[in-house]
Amino acid sequence: MFLLDIMALVNALPGAAAQGLIWAIMAIGVYITYRVLDIADLTVDGTLCTGGAVCVVCMMNGCNVWVAILAATCAGLLAGFVTGIFHTFMGIQAILAGILTQLALWSVNLKIMGKANQAINVDKYDLIVSLRYIKGVPLYQNTIFVVAVIIAVLIAVLYWFFGTELGCGIRATGCNAAMARAQGINTNRNKVLGLMISNGLVALSGALLAQYQGFADINMGRGSIVIGLAAVIIGEALLSRIFRNFALKLVSVAVGSIVYYLVYQVVIWCKVDTDLLKAFSAVVVAIFLAVPYWKAKYFTRVDVRKGGSGRA
Repeated sequence: MFLLDIMALVNALPGAAAQGLIWAIMAIGVYITYRVLDIADLTVDGTLCTGGAVCVVCMMNGCNVWVAILAATCAGLLAGFVTGIFHTFMGIQAILAGILTQLALWSVNLKIMGKANQAINVDKYDLIVSLRYIKGVPLYQNTIFVVAVIIAVLIAVLYWFFGTELGCGIRATGCNAAMARAQGINTNRNKVLGLMISNGLVALSGALLAQYQGFADINMGRGSIVIGLAAVIIGEALLSRIFRNFALKLVSVAVGSIVYYLVYQVVIWCKVDTDLLKAFSAVVVAIFLAVPYWKAKYFTRVDVRKGGSGRA
């Protein structure tokens, strides 16, 4: 019986890895706001659903899957633009601006889908990722391979972009906005652009997630900010001493997302009450967020010199 249980876990791990890769795109978007811009953006809880809703509805109306994904990404860019305008032009704090946009997106997503849930069947539509494409399919059609290639391309593009003058300006804005302004950098524009890029990636992740699970649901983005933060923090905790290059930091975020979902799958395999899974996610994020603080306070040795200098 135990051997059968182990095999059940092993069979479930590829699906968990595929889901972790899809969420890794969202986590990279969270990384851009949380680490690069130093903004806690809660828009992502609504943008993920927006991406899924736009993608599914576009495909149901005859659009090509790649056109549907592009439309979903553009919808995410627009959501990030709205949050950016709330924050910069209207002077609303970033976290509150994200909450306002997220709240508005609830109604927008319902209007896009027409109801709380829209299903899309892999047998009727030409999807690029699906839960059925995990095993028994050619490599070029395998969900894990396809999403891994997409992530590699995204990391390459982001690495190039954040090495340009505009990208460096965004990073400077997040590092020290006052100093960036003193150097003539338009920090408000950079904040808006950073939020747009972040939410565009989140919407792209939502489009792929909707295809993978076969439906878009109004609640599919709820709590996604916690998953994104978990992926960022786990990746940094595991690989920060090895991966110091910007591109490798994005890779570590993807690794953190995969690890999160593999652990999540193990927790489910251990028959933990599913009602407690959200609490488990919150506890994991809280612990990893507290680790740097604990390390600095309790494990960093401070040298205190006694007496004056020997040469006094």
